[in-house]
Amino acid sequence: MTSKRILVAGESSIKTVIHQKGADIFTTTSYGEAVGWLKDALTAGGWEVDFLPNHVAATKFPGTAEELSAYDCVILSDIGANTLLLHPETFSASKITPNRLAAIRDYVKAGGGLIMVGGYMSFQGIDGKARYAGTAIEEALPVTMRTVDDRVETPEGVIPSVTAKGHPVVQGLEQTWPALLGYNEVTPKPDVETLVTVGNHPLIVVHEFEKGRAAAFTSDCGPHWAPPAFVDWKGYAPLWQQLAGWVAGSEA
Repeated sequence: MTSKRILVAGESSIKTVIHQKGADIFTTTSYGEAVGWLKDALTAGGWEVDFLPNHVAATKFPGTAEELSAYDCVILSDIGANTLLLHPETFSASKITPNRLAAIRDYVKAGGGLIMVGGYMSFQGIDGKARYAGTAIEEALPVTMRTVDDRVETPEGVIPSVTAKGHPVVQGLEQTWPALLGYNEVTPKPDVETLVTVGNHPLIVVHEFEKGRAAAFTSDCGPHWAPPAFVDWKGYAPLWQQLAGWVAGSEA
């Protein structure tokens, strides 16, 4: 299999916890990444994965469509629009820097592949803070976004259902999948394909955007919305391999 390159941005967090014990208080800080399941699935399918966690993507994410053209696919997962829009040199030093959301859109127009994966900092996100509605990313994706907090929390579990069995993205996968614990609510644009649903909402939506392709996966690729039964599911790796392959222009 010919190796293809994917750029994954996001899927990391730095947590500061306040501990109060009677009259005393202290803080601890920890760093975590949740890209492992996705990265392992793609690597197993012959993909070369470059990963930019959120704090690195702020400075290292490519600034032009030409730079992005080194990749067959770009995946944005739990990375807010501000991380890509507000380069530290712009925010702190008022320097002009590229609009990286526009660069991603133009990369797809020219033949690239884009996947947005859901989460608290995807689509519009928690309290509307992911802030992709109305941006160049929304233009490239096959869905429109709400302008408010778009999370749908389903702690009781919601079962995905395949609605387009013949599409290469879901080829060979079961009709129903393990339950998910939440997703971002979006609306498919006209003339796109909704491949999988959760309840009355879309889970996977795809379309062709000029010379390229883009997909929305509205739930998570790992905890917490994707619980152990989902990430350990035998269809997990084939799903991500086939989704990435389709947006990159390969049905294989």
